[in-house]
Amino acid sequence: MKRTILPVLLGLAIVASPNYVRNCVAGQYHNFDVSVYMVVNTVRRLGQDTALLSNQWHRISSQLKVDKVYIEAQRNRTVATDDELEAVKKFFVERGVKVAGGACLSDGDYPGGGQFKSFCYTDPADRAFIKQAVELAARHFNEIIQDDFFFVTTKYDSDIAAKGNRSWTQFRLDLMDKAARELLIGPAKAVNPNVKMVIKFPNWYEHFAGSGFDLDKEPRLFDGIYTGTETRDPETTDQNLQQYESYEIFRYFENIAPGRNGGGWVDTFNTRYIDRYAEQLWDTVFAKAPEMNLFEWTAMLRPIRPGDRAQWANLPTSFNYNQMLQSYKDSAPADAPPQPTYARAAGYALEQADAFLGKLGKPIGIASYRPPHAWAEDFLHNYFGMIGIPIELYPTFPTNANLVLLTEAAAADPDIVAKIEGQLRAGKSVVITSGLLHALQGKGIEDIVELQYTYRKILAHEYQAGFGAGTTSTLGGGKDDDILFPDIRFLTNDAWQLVRALASGKGYPLLLMDHYSRGVIYVWTIPDNFNDLYRLPVSVTTAIKNYVMAGFPVRLDGPSQVALFAYDNNTFITESYLPTNADVRVSVTGNFTKLRNLVTGEILNAQPQRGFGLGWGRFGRRRWGAAPRASFNVHLLAHSYCVFKPGA
Repeated sequence: MKRTILPVLLGLAIVASPNYVRNCVAGQYHNFDVSVYMVVNTVRRLGQDTALLSNQWHRISSQLKVDKVYIEAQRNRTVATDDELEAVKKFFVERGVKVAGGACLSDGDYPGGGQFKSFCYTDPADRAFIKQAVELAARHFNEIIQDDFFFVTTKYDSDIAAKGNRSWTQFRLDLMDKAARELLIGPAKAVNPNVKMVIKFPNWYEHFAGSGFDLDKEPRLFDGIYTGTETRDPETTDQNLQQYESYEIFRYFENIAPGRNGGGWVDTFNTRYIDRYAEQLWDTVFAKAPEMNLFEWTAMLRPIRPGDRAQWANLPTSFNYNQMLQSYKDSAPADAPPQPTYARAAGYALEQADAFLGKLGKPIGIASYRPPHAWAEDFLHNYFGMIGIPIELYPTFPTNANLVLLTEAAAADPDIVAKIEGQLRAGKSVVITSGLLHALQGKGIEDIVELQYTYRKILAHEYQAGFGAGTTSTLGGGKDDDILFPDIRFLTNDAWQLVRALASGKGYPLLLMDHYSRGVIYVWTIPDNFNDLYRLPVSVTTAIKNYVMAGFPVRLDGPSQVALFAYDNNTFITESYLPTNADVRVSVTGNFTKLRNLVTGEILNAQPQRGFGLGWGRFGRRRWGAAPRASFNVHLLAHSYCVFKPGA
């Protein structure tokens, strides 16, 4: 399906990704397909026992609508036989279910466990094994997805010799690009010229290049890509992935390979409560993923455990556990087990989203830029999403956007200073983080703005907003919320503090503004611990949004860990990941007086007002973002979402 980029208006980056409308088979979902991945050990067992396969399929399909099954040929050096692959494939084809092949190039764990071990791509024996495994899959399937272990971690003597003088990152990128062509794509197409080769990228994109995952070249080498949208638990997992990433990573990868990003992939691991599993599914399809892949078959047969959700167990939250149980009892066959499985949890969550997704337009967000091999301010874009700033992340500089938000990741582009200057000369705006300012010192940023990132730190809990004599207002804060910030030096009257932190009575800039040519550049000081963004008072994040989100058609102001997903037809979603209820203020541009909840039908009445207190600046100049807006008070339940469309 062809997808195009629409012009960017009002400081937004709008991506045209049409609502996914397929020729539906009766009884299936309308806005996306659902697939289940079957690992090789399961394939081997069920390929030898089709009666057991039939029983398990009956249990899964009675709780979840499944369009497609990925049948794995190899994982951890376990290989299915031709007969086993054909038996499982035949079973699903006869039932009208689409099939595809799968493969996973993991090699177990290093001795002692706990660290994934890859194949050695400089070992002739390993290379021969990989080639034979993909040829096996290509004999049986016209589509093969490569699970997200197509990376390299070995530093054997053969790797050291092949590396030469290159960095490990560059060596691994070169090695895996060559392996993609010589061991996967070439051999598969030699066996089956019609085979579609798909690579599934995992969720830890900030670190891809160091292990040989090539977000630049591999999307062009393979026929398609797939997105790992599993974020699991934000505190207990290795990368501390924030919940918003289930949405943001799909949008980013969609912009890397427009129209060739096949779907999102979620597993059942590391979730402390069942709502977290559902949230990953919702956020994936909120991003307009055309397919939702559920990993893996046996997990869909595992009984659900509600987990640690006592705080909101008695609330009618979006994942209503009791309602889900009742839906299972109402539709389960007579011979069904008494307890529903993860298949029902997925089915219940996806049925909800499917009911309204067709009413949403194309995702939009504040334009941001991350070169594919960047490694800096890890996953910061997702923290922005978690304080209510929707992000549309691009692999190239979004020149059509009126405002571009740049983190330190942009420093991976050697021409980034020239691109910032071009944006400003065009009369547009740029927001850079303190990390990017630091990375660009001595590399030309001084020609645009004379600021200095110092090595001093401040510990602050009080804040102010406004600039110019008589315009400063005190924002919230308290001693229990001390946050550590870097100190940015600036030249008075050349640059202005829009938002500042106070430490022992001295002000330090949190948001600086300077003018260059016809444009405006802002510098946003980021806490040393990104999680401290969540501890900022609401009044502080609101003051920052006044500039970062100037002109955006919808705003959300309220506690952190509440996300906003916006679309180009004035629809939007607010989603809370908090364990308690929350009240937020939503505002929209335009002559709207009502806000309709597309799930419940509830109507909220507007509270018209002018801007957000920006009013008029010093010397009588109206400040940025002060356009009239209509605001609405929205009450969000714990771990719940609302879907809205404004109207007259």
